Amino acid sequence: MAIVEGKMSRGLKKGGSAMSSDTHSILEIDAAAVASKIQDYIKQQVVEHGAEGVLIGLSGGIDSAVLGCLASRALGSDKVVAEFLFDRDSEKSSETLAKCLAAYLGIRLEIRDIAPAMRNQGVYSPFIMHFVTWSRTFNRLIQHFYCFMFGENPFASSLRKGSNEFGVHRLKHIVFNLTVRHFVAGFDARHIHRKKILEERAEAENFLLIGAANRSESLVGWFVKDGIDDLYIQPLLGLYKTQVWQLAEFLKLPQEVRHQTPSPDMMRGITDEFGIGIPYPTLDIIFAGKEHGITGAELEALGPTRKQIELAIELNRISAWKRTTPHAEPPVTGYTNQGTDFQAAA
Repeated sequence: MAIVEGKMSRGLKKGGSAMSSDTHSILEIDAAAVASKIQDYIKQQVVEHGAEGVLIGLSGGIDSAVLGCLASRALGSDKVVAEFLFDRDSEKSSETLAKCLAAYLGIRLEIRDIAPAMRNQGVYSPFIMHFVTWSRTFNRLIQHFYCFMFGENPFASSLRKGSNEFGVHRLKHIVFNLTVRHFVAGFDARHIHRKKILEERAEAENFLLIGAANRSESLVGWFVKDGIDDLYIQPLLGLYKTQVWQLAEFLKLPQEVRHQTPSPDMMRGITDEFGIGIPYPTLDIIFAGKEHGITGAELEALGPTRKQIELAIELNRISAWKRTTPHAEPPVTGYTNQGTDFQAAA
């Protein structure tokens, strides 16, 4: 089903922003048609699996909010169950947003503290992890320092580590092992544990477990492999983040949910866009532009800088090892090609 509307007529503001309303026309969707298609897909999956309803992890973020709303519209609120699984380092506002959305949709929400399990796994034990609760500014300074020292952000280094391209820079190895390694290990442990909890409940109570991953995060590897955002059934996986925002507007989700800053729930003060290094609208126009055959100066004319284009393509390349888990084909796509890997910027 084609969901992209219009021709290329508007440029993206230079640099973009998390909630930019200046979405380029190649990313615009027929939100009503998309919502209907995803709702039909959810209903079909529930019937095919003989499930009593669906179970979702409600993080308080926009993706799970949109998924929860579409599932509720598809099945009725009594057939949707959500869990909010927080730990020591979760943003306090996330629980508030999850409760707000559950109340708005009329779905059941259960809240669990996974901090004891994380403590038992040693997530909080490393020396550096005692400081991440100090302040948002401190956590951001750590990442700025790392980027200044080694010319790339910690996220990119973690992807290189996973793809065995980390290199032989001795100081980089030392700093990474003392800091970033523990952040990544803790992030992975949380999301893998959340997936395990939800899988066990889904099996015990005959729920269909569905995830809220989107295409933007998948293309750069901004998720935990085998974690809660790496489930088999991901109804939003064909949509870019900016397209998920469009659905949120169409669905008229509460303002506080729609206008929040996307966060990975990893370290306080570390947002998605800060961690990735590129604002979502810019990231989306890069990948959507390349999928429409736009390269080089033409792509830069749409807003992204050459440095941002090169970073996006590199993140896509070094995160390929994360995209090996099989997933069901998403019901709708906001792009023209099915591939997930791109060539270097022209």
